[in-house]
Amino acid sequence: MRIGLLYSRVRVEERLLIEELERRNVELELLDVGAFCAEIHYPDPWRRFDVVLERCISQTQAVAAVRVLESFGIPCVNPSAVIEACGDKLTTSLLLARHRIATPRVRVALDPETALTAIEEMGYPVVLKPTVGSWGRLLARVNDRDAAEAVVEHKSTLGSVQHGVFYIQEHVDKPGRDLRVFVVGETPIAAIERRSQHWITNTARGGQAAGFGITPEIADLCVRTSRAIAGTSGALLAIDLLESADGRVLVSEVNHTMEFRNSIATTGVDIPGRMIDFVLSVARAGASERRPPAAAGAA
Repeated sequence: MRIGLLYSRVRVEERLLIEELERRNVELELLDVGAFCAEIHYPDPWRRFDVVLERCISQTQAVAAVRVLESFGIPCVNPSAVIEACGDKLTTSLLLARHRIATPRVRVALDPETALTAIEEMGYPVVLKPTVGSWGRLLARVNDRDAAEAVVEHKSTLGSVQHGVFYIQEHVDKPGRDLRVFVVGETPIAAIERRSQHWITNTARGGQAAGFGITPEIADLCVRTSRAIAGTSGALLAIDLLESADGRVLVSEVNHTMEFRNSIATTGVDIPGRMIDFVLSVARAGASERRPPAAAGAA
């Protein structure tokens, strides 16, 4: 069995995954996405892989490379559809809403004046997010009209495609923390709570993590979320949850190339080991599908 690891940089997470594959004596080839080049009419050189594990930082590069590999019949973890769904907050929200999964309310506007009207109608405070981005960057909690006008003007002036879409999310008055649940396939395997005195609790922004026991209700919510994003095939996901003041648990975001270095000791779960278990199962399933049927009358 040969596995390709598609990466942008070999961070701690990628090193842990590499070490897990080496421990199992699995043949591994590192694929620098910056050097990726494929002739779409000549797939044979790439069919040496039984599965490719995607761990890129750039969503655009990841989607392009994985689409090519999938067209060659190579199973990829995660698939391009999952990368696209998780990499765009609007797409994530639409899928969750379609599957009746509880999320914060969201309004979408495409014009600055319309965005201001939508914010006023939703009621302060609201959270404005770019539809593409991670690590809690460029989030803004808007508490009044003056702040709304300033943030909307700044986004309009920045002028990029992402900032031309105004993703306006209900502010959830969470109890000083949010929750992150790691899902492998369709199984929630570990969870952490992230606490901070700041309203943004991402660990990349200084939030402190601790282990959190997964309740049956949260497990069910995460399984349904995984199916909404990845179907019944499953994926490697980190699902971010918010607890509202009225006791609801809401899905805030879903991440497809999650960081987990600080959650292994925190949860006591071998997260890279469980991830590789899933990757190998995908490879075996793909090999079984590609195996030609036995000849008639064969013993």
